[in-house]
Amino acid sequence: MRRLDDILQGGLYRSRNGVILGVIRGLAEYFDFSVFWARVIAVVLLLVTGFWPVTGLYFLGALLMKPQPVLPIDSDEEQEFYDSYVSSRRRALERLKRRYDSVERRIRRMEDTVTSRDFDWESRLNT
Repeated sequence: MRRLDDILQGGLYRSRNGVILGVIRGLAEYFDFSVFWARVIAVVLLLVTGFWPVTGLYFLGALLMKPQPVLPIDSDEEQEFYDSYVSSRRRALERLKRRYDSVERRIRRMEDTVTSRDFDWESRLNT
């Protein structure tokens, strides 16, 4: 069996081909288990334990599991990129903020250059 850290870090994804959010299919594919039997086990657990415990665990799994990538991941760099945008919204927002701040600094430098006295004199002399 795989360790929980490996499951959360690695390739445990909600399937895009699943019936309801793809949790059961994702688990079945990850553990190389029949999807049919995984669904049968889930329905039996639903009937035996009651509606709310299994439903709660199912939706918790849907929240914790990352969706399966649209394109297969081929390298560690692609995996890191996918994980950074899917697993941590905070890091993705920080990355976007850094990019925005960088663009804003460059625009301010260009604006300072264009509005400086030297630029004005050079443009007058060159015309």
